[in-house]
Amino acid sequence: MSPGWRRGVLTGAAVLVVAIVVAAVVILRGESGPPAADGAAQPSAGDVATRFLSAFAGGDTTLAGSLTDNPTAAAAALAATRTELGATAVTAGLNQVGSGADRVTGRFTVGWTLARQRTWTYDNEIELVRSGDGWLVRWKPALIHPKLDEGRRLVVRGTDGQPAAVDRDGAPLLVWQGTSLLPAGNKAPTLLTNSLARTVQDQGGQRWGIAVVDSGGTVVETVFGADPSAEAAPASTIGAAIQAKAQAAVDSVERSAVLVALQPSTGELLAVAQNNAAGIEPKAFTGLYAPGSVFKIATATAALSNGISADAVLQCPSEIRIGQRTLPNDGRFSLPPSPLHTAFAHSCNTTFASVAAGLPPDALVEAANKLGLGADFSVPGVDTELGTVEQPRGQAEAVEASIGQGRVLASPLGLAVMVATVASGKAVTPKLWRSAQTTVNTGYQPPAPSVLGPLRAMMREVVTAGTAKSLGSNGAVHGKTGTAEVGDAAKANGWFAGYRGDVAFAVLVEGGNASAPALAVAGKFLAGG
Repeated sequence: MSPGWRRGVLTGAAVLVVAIVVAAVVILRGESGPPAADGAAQPSAGDVATRFLSAFAGGDTTLAGSLTDNPTAAAAALAATRTELGATAVTAGLNQVGSGADRVTGRFTVGWTLARQRTWTYDNEIELVRSGDGWLVRWKPALIHPKLDEGRRLVVRGTDGQPAAVDRDGAPLLVWQGTSLLPAGNKAPTLLTNSLARTVQDQGGQRWGIAVVDSGGTVVETVFGADPSAEAAPASTIGAAIQAKAQAAVDSVERSAVLVALQPSTGELLAVAQNNAAGIEPKAFTGLYAPGSVFKIATATAALSNGISADAVLQCPSEIRIGQRTLPNDGRFSLPPSPLHTAFAHSCNTTFASVAAGLPPDALVEAANKLGLGADFSVPGVDTELGTVEQPRGQAEAVEASIGQGRVLASPLGLAVMVATVASGKAVTPKLWRSAQTTVNTGYQPPAPSVLGPLRAMMREVVTAGTAKSLGSNGAVHGKTGTAEVGDAAKANGWFAGYRGDVAFAVLVEGGNASAPALAVAGKFLAGG
């Protein structure tokens, strides 16, 4: 018998405290269990408890099991627990032990170091029973954790492979892989992947915990960390199906193309797509461009708000000179004297330049603001710029502004909000999440119903008899085409912004020199929907 064992004789209510760290644990070699009675002093209950905890901490589950009254069951359960928890280190320290002739109880503390440096510490009870002249640890599952009994075990429950963000219908957009967030197939909009991931992390990040489960695998209780099933993955407003259609539509053209779609009734973003040619900058949200004749929606709003009827008969010459500015129609077409709604449908620049020149100086800015271009929002996860419209300084600038040039700028999102306002008749607040609300920094009030009614009819006529007739087979589409000069006017961007039912959208194709490419993208987006 070694001197170390003899020094460990328990007398009275002596307390033995031992801290065992897996990296520095010392296993007493040559001792596989309590020795047979030979007249020599036997290891005390405290000695046996300490030795058991040392083996437990050091991962020697066979030795630990041999120190119990059920070696096979104990060794198997201890080994299975270490494997399931993925422990990288374990500490086990005896805090106190009592005295008794045939039964002794004590308290110990166990600490688990788990994956990603998570630490889990708790107190537990150990019981020892007399076995001949020595002591054995009484085996029971509760020796691993106080919540365990026969048939129960500890399991790690995490979110690996589980959805981290879902679309509006519950389809996964992002999934967890370790601590990383990855797109779920091709369902997540590439443009928004980082934004979605950032918001998921802000809302609590990865959910992970340790639970007690019964023999059938049913969770009895979460004993550490969080219950991964307690909260559903955050739901985005994006729709995977409509997002796929939007992406396919912009991918159908070689030039830089962007499409934003939202729901007028709720403001929820349905799809945000850019093709490879558009690059990685979020043009859909923050790219500011001259909107071209799409801005005639605002000019028409200003006209209707200032007493000009949609049926007012106006001139549409091939070109017009106002002040120092000579403005032609695209292709230098002309119309006979026609109602305002007809000039709108055919995108007659000269008519709208003449109308704008006669409006109050602040009329265009006021109309644009009523359609949401002057609004400002903080959308969780993304930065947004809807647009800027500055008050014209004289007739020449009013002419430029009337057709969406000069000091008028808008983003694709801004134009989508503008047509959504017309469709819904109310201020539209863009949203990306069901659970994280958009902050309205600068709100707006929509145009009066007496203005919106005629304006909707004018936008419908654009598709039935005007510049967007190519979309006529796609249902009750309302909208407006636009072409906007860029830089030295050697190139022009093409636009279409409109709505059908409860879907409003804006399409931009850069450098297309006409609205036709944007109409083609819009047609692919609308087809079959």
